[in-house]
Amino acid sequence: MQDAITNVLNKYDLTGKYLDTTAIQELQAYFDTGLDRIKAIEFINGKASRIIKEASIQLYNEQPELIRPGGNSYTTRRYAACLRDLEYYLRYASYALIAGSNNILNERVLDGLRDTYNSLGVPIAPTIRSIQILQDILQEEISNIYEINKELIGQPFQHLIETISEQDL
Repeated sequence: MQDAITNVLNKYDLTGKYLDTTAIQELQAYFDTGLDRIKAIEFINGKASRIIKEASIQLYNEQPELIRPGGNSYTTRRYAACLRDLEYYLRYASYALIAGSNNILNERVLDGLRDTYNSLGVPIAPTIRSIQILQDILQEEISNIYEINKELIGQPFQHLIETISEQDL
């Protein structure tokens, strides 16, 4: 997994260049948001179970057909798999948030997702909606406690949403 620092250093190392003003500004932007990232991660770690429960309740209230017979979350096994996936998205988004880089999302979540979801017949729209709900909950609740830029919190979730939306699932 690469963080924001490693990304900058690798980029300049590959081209054999010293760090320039642009590199220093990228690094400074990462360091300037460090405390906000830590606060957000502490919040997520302390409330992960509740966040996942709240997101699933909201998703199933919006799309009750998912838990009815024939729905993709019908049966205990499928419902549990959906909650597991929500937990994965939240956990890996928190890793990306603290790293200041979405590379871990590409490496651990998005690569191979198409094959997995196609083989299991998982519909993409509810998946995207559940990630959006996670983002909305976090942005709202964290900003009620801390003065943290909502865009910072939303970056990993938006990356997940945009990348999954682009895939032909």
